[in-house]
Amino acid sequence: MNNEIELKGKIYIVSDSHLGVPNREKSLERERMLVNWLDEIKEQATALILLGDIFDFWFEYRYVVPRGYIRLMGKLADLADHGVRMFYFTGNHDMWIKDYFAEELNMEIFRKEQIFRFNGERCFVAHGDGLGRKDYGYKFIKRVFACKFNQFLFRCLHPGIAFRIALFCSKSSRVANGNSDEIFLGEDNERLVQYCRDKEKNDHFDFYIFGHRHLPLDIKINDTCRYLNSGEWIRNFSYIEADENTIQLKYYAPTTEACNEDENMLP
Repeated sequence: MNNEIELKGKIYIVSDSHLGVPNREKSLERERMLVNWLDEIKEQATALILLGDIFDFWFEYRYVVPRGYIRLMGKLADLADHGVRMFYFTGNHDMWIKDYFAEELNMEIFRKEQIFRFNGERCFVAHGDGLGRKDYGYKFIKRVFACKFNQFLFRCLHPGIAFRIALFCSKSSRVANGNSDEIFLGEDNERLVQYCRDKEKNDHFDFYIFGHRHLPLDIKINDTCRYLNSGEWIRNFSYIEADENTIQLKYYAPTTEACNEDENMLP
């Protein structure tokens, strides 16, 4: 694991917006909400962490990246120019991010867990997929998708063909069909809760911060440790905010002005 990264001030964490599904209209609506939120936190934020699955599908060729998301890209560029430090954790839907975000937006890319210090609080941060006990089927599939040779084979396809295949698979996903993982299994059955408990036996963290589960969660692991899940931007529009006093789960409620601006922008 890389060395601990120390951040101070206001840090914002968001994940699982799955832009691109179930259709252009719904995706564009969520993208505009996300951009409005980013604009609202711009003056306060010292750091922004995108905790994976921001896109329902992402794949980069050397000179080709997915079409769309221009509003989000523009706002992220604005934040970068404004001096906000940004990090991107790849998720299970966007693990094929390469160097586009690093080169164009000055983001730091992580493909596995990373330790941070948020205003002194020691935090274990990851997207959350593949962590915890069992789930062997998914872990095998992730190995297949993460294999560099398999990525090379996919990249050999013409982008037009490759993206048609990927978008077809994306539209059949649970998120696209309204069946996302939003059932809380109880603390004793949640893999990520068990993962936190197991890890605490050998190393202490003040907070464990994950996405992936599509559930906004704040769970006590022990008297000095909590597990926070950033939730998703499909129904709950939740995120995590850290400052000098606390780290907490919050929900975005668009201002009236922002909603009116969005309505005026609709085609």
